[in-house]
Amino acid sequence: MIYWHIFLAFFVPGILGYGGGPASIPLIEKEVVDRYEWQTVSEFSETLALGNALPGPIATKMAGFIGYQEGGLLGAAVGLFATIAPSLILMLILLKVLMKYKESPQVKRLSTVVRPVIAVMLGVMTYQFLDNAVLGFGIWHTLLLFILSFVLLEKMNVHPAFVIAGALVYGGAFLS
Repeated sequence: MIYWHIFLAFFVPGILGYGGGPASIPLIEKEVVDRYEWQTVSEFSETLALGNALPGPIATKMAGFIGYQEGGLLGAAVGLFATIAPSLILMLILLKVLMKYKESPQVKRLSTVVRPVIAVMLGVMTYQFLDNAVLGFGIWHTLLLFILSFVLLEKMNVHPAFVIAGALVYGGAFLS
């Protein structure tokens, strides 16, 4: 039964997560944290940070990691397949239709309407992570990491992978 749950936990967000990884992360969080209770919000945010630090699609890395945690190697394989299956199926079915109607006003409106919804979902997730960070690590550590990350990313143009790696090192050295 665990493999079916792993499959559903990553297949459903894959179907509903328009736009790929960033859009599906809040949906994956809902399944992993709230529905199946495999991880806490703090553990999920650590998994997300680790997934962001590694190359490749975030959702597949998270599916592999969480699937492995819950069901071993087979759980990882099921999680990975469940993550890519919706895209594969929908791509094969809808690509021809989309190409036929790509200039349609309805298709253009769909994209215009969906983007703000994704932005709100990411904003809610960010707020939850911020709240969790303040409660777990304290306001000063959170504020320091926020300001330092902002300066490094926006003012000094440091690659995000280095900022994430630095935050992981900081968290491991000072917050464990």
